[in-house]
Amino acid sequence: MKYYSLNKKAPIVTFDEAVIRGIAPDKGLYFPEEIPQLPASFWDTIENLSKEEIACIAMKPFVGDTIDDASLRAIVTDVLSFDFPIVEIEEQVATLELFHGPTMAFKDVGARFMARCLGHFLQQRNQTVEVTVLVATSGDTGGAVARGFYKVPGIKVVILYPSGKVSDIQEKQLTTLGENITAFEVDGTFDDCQAMVKRAFLDEDITDRRQLTSANSINVARWLPQMLYYLFAYKALKKKGKPLVFSVPSGNFGNICAGMMAYRMGMPVQQFIASVNSNTTIPRFMQSGVYAPTKTVPTISNAMDVSDPSNFVRVLRLFENDLGTLSRKLTSRSYCDNATRATIRELYKKYEYIVDPHGAVGYLGLKDYLKDHPDAYGVFLETAHPVKFLPAVTPIVGTYTELPEQVKDLMSKEKVAIQIRDYNALKKYLIDT
Repeated sequence: MKYYSLNKKAPIVTFDEAVIRGIAPDKGLYFPEEIPQLPASFWDTIENLSKEEIACIAMKPFVGDTIDDASLRAIVTDVLSFDFPIVEIEEQVATLELFHGPTMAFKDVGARFMARCLGHFLQQRNQTVEVTVLVATSGDTGGAVARGFYKVPGIKVVILYPSGKVSDIQEKQLTTLGENITAFEVDGTFDDCQAMVKRAFLDEDITDRRQLTSANSINVARWLPQMLYYLFAYKALKKKGKPLVFSVPSGNFGNICAGMMAYRMGMPVQQFIASVNSNTTIPRFMQSGVYAPTKTVPTISNAMDVSDPSNFVRVLRLFENDLGTLSRKLTSRSYCDNATRATIRELYKKYEYIVDPHGAVGYLGLKDYLKDHPDAYGVFLETAHPVKFLPAVTPIVGTYTELPEQVKDLMSKEKVAIQIRDYNALKKYLIDT
């Protein structure tokens, strides 16, 4: 499989080159030259396959011969070492829990897969030059990347996050590891952080001195493995015999884009719902056809506080850049913080289920869609453990009496972060350090 830049002004590359580069020289995102079709036999027998077998079959076309079969099997076995349970909330509605990994966020799979792929490629090439993973985070990406790349030889991680706009636990996950992990606390929004990362990749003063790659979902090795969630859900729910609908809490649109890739590879899906908070760029685009990002609005579902989602260009490409075709498979709805809080309260009171603010937005989008499609079976993605958002959750459900193992020791650790206001401070660090 080869990959091309969506800006179409850069050389075509193999999977390993796309992973190591992160973003193309022309600032475009890499995209596979073709969308592989999984055989009918895969869908007919998926309920008999293990999650590792599903992962190898689904990912093999994308990695091609850059990773041998035995190494790919070892990578996915390591990456998928935790569960992805589906919990039925009510008739026709279930949640897919993606928070059982080491940092309690859905991004654990993509970050761990990318870390292991990158380590494999560097070892394969006997590369001695250090690679710097430069990443912006709105909350969960940074923690997953930090943990995934922690102490990986030959790799340094630099994470940018918006000051005051991530939860306390998220910030601790970013700033307490040390070793090869460095955190920058940026006076700005996630979009400011993301803009700095993109600018650094195009700055020859930096790239002449450092080999950069990114671990945001702009990197194909972070983006593509997220399709596995949807395949696991399809395996579990196939026996229901009902049209399947996925509601995905969406910020940078990498997760839902990966789900759409699974659909394009042959997975039966009736509809995807991009459920967003008060950052409404995509719902407005789906209505008007005009892409007009506005200033980012801070919300309690902070990982979705994105007004200019990088991966939406990939979503469009999956549907030949045709809004009409896309609209038949994608619905996008937005919900404010008041609606989010009310949903957390409702799910706790009615079902004793504690949902995080992002999952609450996903539930809202799903319920609205099912009003007009009562024959469908809906799944909303619970993308992070609610304990990561205590200020939003505890006033509604009360104090957690038993913290998950992943955070028991975290809060006592000391935060270490470099505070910056502008790109020049980041550039100076990358050049001088």
